[in-house]
Formats: sequence, structure tokens, C-alpha cells
Amino acid sequence: QVQLVESGGNLVQPGGSLRLSCAASGFALDYYAIGWFRQAPGREREGISCIMSSDGATYYADSVKDRFTISRDNAKTTVYLQMNSLKPEDTAVYYCATAVLVLRSDWSHTDEYDYWGQGTQVTVSS
Repeated sequence: QVQLVESGGNLVQPGGSLRLSCAASGFALDYYAIGWFRQAPGREREGISCIMSSDGATYYADSVKDRFTISRDNAKTTVYLQMNSLKPEDTAVYYCATAVLVLRSDWSHTDEYDYWGQGTQVTVSS
């Protein structure tokens, strides 16, 4: 049974950092692409980063580029999202998602992914 569990969300001041984790079980992580998404109240779910299984290529939304870094540890079956220079507009529930095949051109589309975690809350506020 495929399962994803996010953790690491918290309240942080603007300019601060957080590292989110996405723990995977029930499947071989190294064969799956992993995406990170976020959803703020009243807004659509937004794709912010993705890491591919085949070559480890990474993708970022413009809103987080140069501030967020995605990485994977296949041995620990965990994918991380390091978030630096956080802004109030980064406040959202953050989700990880996975699929065997994700089109590189469509990595930020929610319908590319088959399995989702339950989400973790990130709040950026002074």
C-alpha cells in the first residue's frame, strides 16, 4: 500500500528556514517521481517542486526558485524540501505526491500524480 507522510511543518518568522520531509512506504521510492505542492486558503493547489526518478532532475516554480531545494534519500525512502528565506506568502498546507510516470512538461499539474500525503502546515508570520 503506497503511503506518503509529510512532517516538519511549523510556525516560522519571515526570513527563517524549515525542512519538510516526505516519508514513503509501500513502494520503491527510487522508481517514482515525487512532487511537492502547497495550498493556501481559498487558493488552488500549486506545484512548487519535483524530483524525477530516472535522472534526479529537479524542477521548481518561479515563486520558490533559489529559495527551496528538493532532494531525495532513497536509502531512507524520504524526500526533503529545504525552504529558506521564507515569506508570509509561503504560508500554506504542503503536500507531497508521487507517481511512476510524470511528464516533465507537466510536473506541476496535480493530475500527474496518483498518491498524496495528508499535508503539513507551514505558517510564516512574525
